[in-house]
Amino acid sequence: MKTSEAWALVGGLSKPSKMPGWSIGIPAKECKTGSKLRLIPKSVCADCYALKGCYVFKVVQDAQYRRLAAIQSPQWVEAMATLINSKKPDVFRWHDSGDVQDLNHLQKIYEVCKLTPTKKHWMPTREAWIKDHLQDKPNNLVIRFSAPMVDQRAPASWPNSSEVVTSGASCPAAKQDNECRDCRACWDATIKTVSYGKH
Repeated sequence: MKTSEAWALVGGLSKPSKMPGWSIGIPAKECKTGSKLRLIPKSVCADCYALKGCYVFKVVQDAQYRRLAAIQSPQWVEAMATLINSKKPDVFRWHDSGDVQDLNHLQKIYEVCKLTPTKKHWMPTREAWIKDHLQDKPNNLVIRFSAPMVDQRAPASWPNSSEVVTSGASCPAAKQDNECRDCRACWDATIKTVSYGKH
């Protein structure tokens, strides 16, 4: 499959300015758990960054919904792997906006990771059911379960996790123009928990 065909099939990738590599964003409005957490004060999702700023522009929303629909295509796995393998950065982030939709979606992500063995993948999620499927996870994918409330400790039962805190964040982005730069902690499975500053 040509990269141009793959790009058209998946609806394109996203390139967050903070990140060292590429990502794919789907609509935050379609998050299964996140849509419930948005209604809870002091939850991380109550002030979701992917529901404001440039994310609300019609062109962005249209692209995200095209990407969401594309997941159902039988060629989606091949197309995603083609695009990720064509990019120079060795890291990829799943979902700078949105989250895993269901088991079929998760299994497809696993297949993409297997087809891109030279890349390191990171996927934050608030979908607790995924823990029951971690045994099938490829080694080049780090899944971090995100604690749902601000200043809540991430559950120790997950191999990797993340938190949003009002002070004492381990993520250095706030001190370096909101960029990852040389930090790759999120993609590093040996780092159990990454804490992000609330912004």
